[in-house]
Amino acid sequence: MILKRWLTGIILGIIVFLATWFGDPTFSVGLGIIAVIAALEFFPLIGVSKKHPVTIMGTIGVILFIITAHFDIDTYTAPLLTSVVVIPLIYLIIKSDIKNAITHWAWLLAGVLYIGWMLSHFIPLRGIEGSGRDWTLLAILACVASDSFAFHIGIRWGKHRMPSKISPSKTWEGTAAGFVGAFAVTMLLAATLPQLNYVPLWQAAILGVLIGIFAPLGDLAESLLKRGAGVKDAGKWLPGHGGILDRIDSILFTVVVVYYFVTWVVN
Repeated sequence: MILKRWLTGIILGIIVFLATWFGDPTFSVGLGIIAVIAALEFFPLIGVSKKHPVTIMGTIGVILFIITAHFDIDTYTAPLLTSVVVIPLIYLIIKSDIKNAITHWAWLLAGVLYIGWMLSHFIPLRGIEGSGRDWTLLAILACVASDSFAFHIGIRWGKHRMPSKISPSKTWEGTAAGFVGAFAVTMLLAATLPQLNYVPLWQAAILGVLIGIFAPLGDLAESLLKRGAGVKDAGKWLPGHGGILDRIDSILFTVVVVYYFVTWVVN
């Protein structure tokens, strides 16, 4: 289990690093592929097939958010969001499936926003002039550090379980280790990555704290959704990790935090 997890993590890490380093079009294509796979894992959680209209419309909505992130957000986001709300409702009216209408519509809208909107923040983050590559690497690596520290410390030394019905296997020791890992890697990268040398120490420290808090919340959010759907893993794409959605759950929250922190505070 641990060996599979490490091997999968190393291979995936190399691919993500290269895509981030070289940027577009590789970065956007890779992000799009991840978004599509995550969507195909997410929508069937309520029992619909991958060929069901909910899955198809939801996946299209997810990829459209990734695409429109390359353009003027103020111009395209509102019409896209309106379409995501209205078009599925029109389909449900035509189908007249009263029993499943609210569940299918709400789940579709939630999935498009949860995966498509959240992941789309990687596009403007990577596109920040000069420092986008380094900020993207920081967001990903700090999140990976949070997950890795929490997992390995929790398994080996975790003794005090958190009072959570969402993820009862989590321990306070693992959670604390995840926070320390995210904070330490954020501080290290902010000090060593060449395009982040201008960031004051106090700003890097605040960002490290935020990532240390929101990365595990992202993990808990996906656990909440899976537990509500009655499944353990969202998929089986990644040996030792589960599905793609299981791997990016923390990143979904982290990239949003990093993007708005950089936009509102740093720059």
